[in-house]
Amino acid sequence: MISSHAYRYVKGYAMVLAATLIWSGNFIVARILHDSISPVTIVVLRSAIAIFVLAPFVTRSLYFEAHLIRKHVAYLAVTAFLGMTMCNTLVYVAAASSKAVNLTLIAICSPIFTIIFARIFLKDSLTVNRIASLMIASSGVVYLVTNGNLSSLGNLSFNPGDIWMLGQASSFALYSILVQKRPLELSPLPFLFSLFVLGMLFLLPWFGWELLTANKTEFSPSTFWAIIYLGVGPSVLAYMSWNKSVALIGPSRASFVYYCLPLFSGIEALFLLDEHITTSHVISGALILTGVILSARD
Repeated sequence: MISSHAYRYVKGYAMVLAATLIWSGNFIVARILHDSISPVTIVVLRSAIAIFVLAPFVTRSLYFEAHLIRKHVAYLAVTAFLGMTMCNTLVYVAAASSKAVNLTLIAICSPIFTIIFARIFLKDSLTVNRIASLMIASSGVVYLVTNGNLSSLGNLSFNPGDIWMLGQASSFALYSILVQKRPLELSPLPFLFSLFVLGMLFLLPWFGWELLTANKTEFSPSTFWAIIYLGVGPSVLAYMSWNKSVALIGPSRASFVYYCLPLFSGIEALFLLDEHITTSHVISGALILTGVILSARD
């Protein structure tokens, strides 16, 4: 019979795998929406849908936990700003001017930042095994985005979008650390609901400015369903799964599974975009999975 400790780890890794799998589709949808809807409008709409979806399930809990939300409003505000406002928005802002290869390379900074921040704020140990896992998984992602031609890294050019993506990676890392510090008396769903509400409130001034200055809001059946997907999948389901996994296995272990993001995106591209699997995909996938499995033994 499986022990409670082992069950905790199995459930934690299952949750983080689910979150990463859902988030991997976010980049494909972002490219679909890029030419029709402005970045902040996308995040406001997906947040509104997430709030609408969660509302029926949290109404009763919010009534009994309203005093806890008021008590921890400063913590919730900082967590919402980093995890909902900045993290979600900067992905779409960066995608407007940064190349896909740059986005993927910079995205792998998030697990690195998470491990560093966990060491500083949570006193997590920085073991040899964890460092080795980090290097193996990172090399797998680099091998994937360069298609096995590592010399192409010398030809990369960087632009302001890369800076935005770097901000996204660090914001997500800090968010993961703060989730570990969630007040235990605050239930998971009211916690998540509060983050979406506060995160959207922080966006409203930016949203107003975008409506006045941007002329890029074109709705069609495809954009409608893409927004619905973002509101339910990468917002509600992915964040619920990620927050639960961080609570079960900690931010450092969860961040290693995040390396599977480009691997999942590649598999989705195979089925959705009819892209082919190459030798570099197999090698990089083996490296990424090796790093993730090795980290699980730490």
